Amino acid sequence: MAQLCNKVALVTASTKGIGFAIAQRLAANGAHVVVCSRKKENVDAAVNELTSKKQKVTGMVCDAGQSSDRKLLMNMINQKFGGLDILVSNVAVNPYFEGILTTPESVYDKILDTNVKSAFMLIQETVPLMRKKGGGAIVTISSAVGFLPNFELGTWRGFGVYGISKSALIALTKAFAPELRDLNVRVNCVAPGLIKTEFSAELLQRGEKSTAAELKVSRIGVPEDCAGAVSFLCSDDASYITGETIVVSGGIPCRF
Repeated sequence: MAQLCNKVALVTASTKGIGFAIAQRLAANGAHVVVCSRKKENVDAAVNELTSKKQKVTGMVCDAGQSSDRKLLMNMINQKFGGLDILVSNVAVNPYFEGILTTPESVYDKILDTNVKSAFMLIQETVPLMRKKGGGAIVTISSAVGFLPNFELGTWRGFGVYGISKSALIALTKAFAPELRDLNVRVNCVAPGLIKTEFSAELLQRGEKSTAAELKVSRIGVPEDCAGAVSFLCSDDASYITGETIVVSGGIPCRF
């Protein structure tokens, strides 16, 4: 319980799925967690659930892809807490399920802006808050397809630009890590495999057992499988780890 005691953690896109599981785990480990998403009803529901478990939480409506929303979020964190210890950048979209060759420019821009640019800007904007605390830990949420942007599952061919964006997050993590080292800020990444969420519902239409068999894993993952890895990377147990990516995929062979 005391692993993250007195730490302030911001988790974006944290009212459902993997983001909520991460927020819940960080709070259970002692952090005061700031949850946010674009919809007020989702923020309120997440805050109510965590509060009912006697966990410390603050909620705010924020579209992490919007500069003005991020500025309001940073101002709130600075005024309420005087700094930030942990950032988990979890925002992602994939609005297009066709091949790269036919991907419209507007879709490409949306995916890269949301999945990569928002993480890049969040890191820039939260580091000053972490310096007030003497350092911090940043975790980006990529995907196993970041190592396999050409990955195919059954008849589904829709990873395309989404896979490219998740590859970019892995590179972004490695690029930021040495630059922030002297500020005592660690930057790591978690790359989930197929996790049972609303986001992955289309991939699981054929059934979990058949999909797991095709992936050669024992089961489909759940959001809580990712939460422990993130909490570890945010803790002092990972104080000598930076610039790394932990794959949480059940053994999908996505890299050596």
